[in-house]
Amino acid sequence: MGQGQSAPGSGGAPGGGGPPGAGGDKQPEKARWEPPAATTIGKKKKRRGPDASNRMPKVLPNKACKLRLLRLERIKDCLIVEEEFFAAITRDESTAAAAAAAAGSAAVQESQLETEMKKVDDLRGMPMDVGTLEEVIDDQHAIVNLGGHLEFYVPIMSFVDKEKLELGCSVLLHDKKHAIIGVLENDVDPLVSVMKVEKAPPETFADIGGLQDQIQEMKEAVEYPLTHPELYEDIGIKPPKGVILYGVPGTGKTLLAKAVANSTNATFLRVVGSELIQKYAGEGPKLVRELFRVAEENAPSIVFIDEIDAIGEKRYETSSSGRKEIQRTMLELLTQLDGFDSGSDVKVIMATNRIDTLDPALIRPGRIDRKIEFPYPDERTKRMIFDIHTSKMTLAEDVDVGEFIQAKDEMSGADIKAICTEAGLLALRDRRMKVRQSDFVKAKENIQYRKNKGSTGYL
Repeated sequence: MGQGQSAPGSGGAPGGGGPPGAGGDKQPEKARWEPPAATTIGKKKKRRGPDASNRMPKVLPNKACKLRLLRLERIKDCLIVEEEFFAAITRDESTAAAAAAAAGSAAVQESQLETEMKKVDDLRGMPMDVGTLEEVIDDQHAIVNLGGHLEFYVPIMSFVDKEKLELGCSVLLHDKKHAIIGVLENDVDPLVSVMKVEKAPPETFADIGGLQDQIQEMKEAVEYPLTHPELYEDIGIKPPKGVILYGVPGTGKTLLAKAVANSTNATFLRVVGSELIQKYAGEGPKLVRELFRVAEENAPSIVFIDEIDAIGEKRYETSSSGRKEIQRTMLELLTQLDGFDSGSDVKVIMATNRIDTLDPALIRPGRIDRKIEFPYPDERTKRMIFDIHTSKMTLAEDVDVGEFIQAKDEMSGADIKAICTEAGLLALRDRRMKVRQSDFVKAKENIQYRKNKGSTGYL
């Protein structure tokens, strides 16, 4: 052995010769050796992506046998399912793309339509006037009547449907240039549309107290010709064209007309005579023509003209243009009454409080064939009217309407209704739920006082 070597078993430190840890200082442990990480340089990297996903799995065993065949068939089934899945996805994507393309084209068309309509609206301008086509000069110009008193030579815009243009039709005009920019297909006068009652009046003959003779005459003149025209054909007569109801105010003339309209289910056109009086010349007669035209289009119908004395007064020589226009309106009404047949489904009912002021040509036979008078109610009729209006009221035991029925005061049906309403209001004023006899007495005094003083009150 050399000099620098120690004998086997001898410790490297002085005094060493025993097991480690026995005696002397404790030495620190050395870190365990670990091999360095393998380098990836020069090695073939593992392929990823579509090529790796499309690679067929490895099938064992390699020899041709039954087990290998079964595994290959299973792989084939998986591939078929995968192919069908991708085909379905592709089909859905193509369908969605086609739908998106169709929606896009529709949106484009809608956008183009909105743009064109905006251009048309810009050309039309706002607001617009309504006129009447009087004459067509050529394909691009016409004469229109604006307001019934002014005529203009105006152009026709290119976007107007010229097939709908007819003489007398209502057209839309530019606010400043008065050019024709549209056609009103529904050329019914707005005032006539308002006169038409959409729903049948709720009043019935049961709501009328008394007036049995008047009800029978009204049925014979208006209701039966509309519901049973064959009766008049069998007997060989023509039904009346029109009926006029006259009498003092508040005796049930308008109520009876509404009851007839309810019983026949006919179109009810209600107009007040003052509504036919217009500002400009020619507007009143035109409104009368429109009224009867709408009545014929909606037949069976009933034309009820209330307060006919507003336009039907006796004619006389005058220099007033307004009075002349009223007379022209009445002449147009006479023409319309002569124009339609008595057997048609259009009936005319007129009502007035002053029949003595009407023109004889208006109420002669052949135009107004039946005149029905409405007098003040008698005692029997008063009792029936009181029963109708007090049937829903809560009355005290001391109430006796016989005192009012036998009174000599002239009371109409409207007066009786006003007395019942006033009595109920007096009971509510005293916070009572029953109406007493004293309430009726005081109510009658109030109504008679207002009536004598010319106050309208509840009438």
